[in-house]
Amino acid sequence: MRAAGQVVAQTLQAVRAAAVPGVRLRELDDLAQTIIREAGARSPFLGYQPSWAPTPFNGVLCLSPNEIVVHGKPNGRRLRDGDLLSIDCGAIVDGWNGDAAITVRVGEARYDDDRLVTAAEQALQAGIAAAVPGATLLDVASAVDAVARRHGFTHLPDHGGHGIGREMHEPPFVPNEPTRDAARHRLRAGNTIAIEPMLHAGGSRYRTKKDGWSIATADGKRAAHVEHTVAVTDTGPEILTATTSR
Repeated sequence: MRAAGQVVAQTLQAVRAAAVPGVRLRELDDLAQTIIREAGARSPFLGYQPSWAPTPFNGVLCLSPNEIVVHGKPNGRRLRDGDLLSIDCGAIVDGWNGDAAITVRVGEARYDDDRLVTAAEQALQAGIAAAVPGATLLDVASAVDAVARRHGFTHLPDHGGHGIGREMHEPPFVPNEPTRDAARHRLRAGNTIAIEPMLHAGGSRYRTKKDGWSIATADGKRAAHVEHTVAVTDTGPEILTATTSR
C-alpha cells in the first residue's frame, strides 16, 4: 500500500503543477494515465461502475471544478483563472490500493477559496491525528467536524471516507460528522482507512448532475475535497499517500 500510495502522491503532484488556466480536464487525466502506467500501476477508477452509476467511469482522475464536490468526470472543459479544482486519484500496485485527493487554486486564488481549502486540509490533518489504536471512528469524525464548524463550513451529507486495502472501497464507512454507528468501530493497529473531508462554502444540500456521476452543491457555492490513505500503527498514524511516506 505504501507503493500504491507513492504512485498516487507523485501523480497528484504532477497534475497539481499542470492545472493552469487553459488546460483541459481531459489533458490532466491523460497526464495521470501516463504517470500511473509508467509506474507499473493501474487505476481503480477507470471503468469503475458502482450500482448507482449509469455508466462506467471514464478516467483515472475525478476532476471536480468549483461547485462540483466529488466524482467530476474528465472532459473537454478548459480551466479558467480563479477556478477551484478538486483532484481525486487512486492506484493499484500488486493488488493493493492507494487513494488521495487535493484541491488546488487555478491561477489567481480567491481569498474565500484559500479559507475553504485551508479548512479542509486542517480538518483532514485533525482526522488523521485522531486515527490511533483504541480510538473510534467517532473520534475521527468529531475531529474533522470540529474544524469544519470552527471555520463555518458544512459537509457533503451521506459521504465520507472508507476502509481500503485489496479493494478501493472496503468497510468501514468513515464519516466526517459524528454518528452513532461511528462509535461502534474501534481502530486497531494494522487498519488502513481513507479519510476525506468534503466541505461546502454554502449550504449542505447537493444534487447529482446529468452525467450521473458529478455531485454539485445545490446552491452553486464552491467546495473542497481532500483525502489521504492512512495506516493505523502502534507508533501513530502513517500517511501512505504523502509525497514521501512518513
